[in-house]
Amino acid sequence: MAALHKKNFLLILTVALGVLLNPLNSSMIAVALSRIQEDFSLSFTDASWLISTYYLASGIGQPVMGKLADAFGAKRMYIIGLLMIAVSAVAAPFSPSFGWLVGIRIIQAVGSSALFPSGMGMIRSSITENQAQALGVLSIFSSVSAAFGPSIGGFLVHFGDWPAIFVINFPIIIAGLILAIKILPKSKPSGKKASIDYAGIILFSFMIISWLLFLLGLENSFSIWKLILSVILTIIFYMAEKRRSEPFVNVIALKKNVNMSLVYVQFILVNIVFYSIFFGIPLYLQDFRHYDSKTTGLVMLSVAGFGMIVSPLTGRWIDRSGSKPPLLAGAFSIIAGSLLLTTVQGNSPILWLVFALSVLGLSNGFNNLGLQTALYAFVPPAETGAASGLFMTSRYIGTILSSSLLGILFGKHVTTAHLHTMALVSVVIGVLVLLLTVRMPGARFRKKLQESK
Repeated sequence: MAALHKKNFLLILTVALGVLLNPLNSSMIAVALSRIQEDFSLSFTDASWLISTYYLASGIGQPVMGKLADAFGAKRMYIIGLLMIAVSAVAAPFSPSFGWLVGIRIIQAVGSSALFPSGMGMIRSSITENQAQALGVLSIFSSVSAAFGPSIGGFLVHFGDWPAIFVINFPIIIAGLILAIKILPKSKPSGKKASIDYAGIILFSFMIISWLLFLLGLENSFSIWKLILSVILTIIFYMAEKRRSEPFVNVIALKKNVNMSLVYVQFILVNIVFYSIFFGIPLYLQDFRHYDSKTTGLVMLSVAGFGMIVSPLTGRWIDRSGSKPPLLAGAFSIIAGSLLLTTVQGNSPILWLVFALSVLGLSNGFNNLGLQTALYAFVPPAETGAASGLFMTSRYIGTILSSSLLGILFGKHVTTAHLHTMALVSVVIGVLVLLLTVRMPGARFRKKLQESK
């Protein structure tokens, strides 16, 4: 029995090393972005493509890589994913232009996207007892790496400039490869052709890019043609996916299950606020208040630290009272933290900014776990995998929209006035999150719903 536990622990550790790479690389860039802007002479609007394309590639890559893992074997796809990240880590510091760096980041995103679905598949097939605990450990690795990414990135950029955030992948990749070869179970390919909705993926990509071009263009002017094109592509995407038997996004299920769809909307809104803070505050501190990357990373610990502290407490709260009370606390935290940001001035003590960020960090701890458990209350057990994939896609959409918001606000330069505008937008989003939470059915309704399934 002890040997079995040890084997399971090593399996979880191996998968966890891969799973943490996507959130780590997506968050470390927050502190490195200012230096990348300087090196390539970019505005934030230009640099925001480094964020948007990463999340777009991740949003598309995860479900696609999941199907490829089923078709060709999870272990094989896991190792291929690690090798893709290794290639990107080698190439990124030598990028001759910003366009090359964006392309290399896309390779990194696709490689890291292979690790989560492959790892989940091996965990679910190999660990049959206490599976929830195993998945919980992976969730902690993912959350910790995302939360502390800016702080880690701050120290790396301080001592090794922005290329260091790519080089840091190597120790994790090497350890992951060694463990993967020795520990991961051999997975037989299903032999079935991977059913991938290529048309849906292409339409989804064009739709998101079109909306990005429209939103980022608002910094200069309102383009009615870009708006019309975005709306048309959205309608075409909906009509095409509606007819597919295995669509990239199951729009019919979204239409039928309103409660599930509103959880996705709420998660998108929460992530717009969180990642606007995540990427916006480091830029403000470095470009306007002229803090170095190490100090900026330490300040960002306030967001990460309080989010991590409240997460386990939120789990116990949900067990006792359901998802709704923590989600209400999360909505109020967004509103309160954002209002506190509007009081920050150019000469305000840094501790006052840390206090405001701490309140926003609390909101992240309440909302992430609260929305995940709320989602599963509205989804039949047989549809958990598909619902989880779309939940992750919702996170990526929220992050892409946050980069668009920051591109509009911080396009040319960053000031305290821009920070206040970002905070006011976050207040409005916080109110919307609060209204969606109030509208959410309570625990008794969800219990009846689950029993009916």
